[in-house]
Amino acid sequence: MSSEETRTLLKSIRRIVRANDLQSRALAKSTGLTGPQLVILMAVAELGKVTTKALAEHADLSPATVVTVLENLEQREIVERYRSEADRRIVYTRLTPKGLALVSHAPRVFGDDFARRFAGLPAKRRLELVESIAELAQLMSANG
Repeated sequence: MSSEETRTLLKSIRRIVRANDLQSRALAKSTGLTGPQLVILMAVAELGKVTTKALAEHADLSPATVVTVLENLEQREIVERYRSEADRRIVYTRLTPKGLALVSHAPRVFGDDFARRFAGLPAKRRLELVESIAELAQLMSANG
């Protein structure tokens, strides 16, 4: 890789990280939720009755992180966790009425401006970008 490619790639990644940080701060200010909390909340809404393991896989977060987020959301009465009647070892999570209300009014994870601009791209270009970012993430990961 040339030094120009390295510099451009590093600068682009820093811009993405910075934009994500700013969006996370705006999200926390407007909803009281962090990015990971909103991701978990949306996952519970999407998946319904769900285990911690399934949430971790869906959100691509570690089970320990998911447990910490769920504990916080449960303390705030946004989600509730309960044991399976068939197998007491299995713990499920579901939204409370407060959680349902939060989800129905929650902003988009990346923000409305990004969502609008991204949706304005042709479908083929959106797919190319999603695939490229996923490939870059895989290349950058420890097990890539």
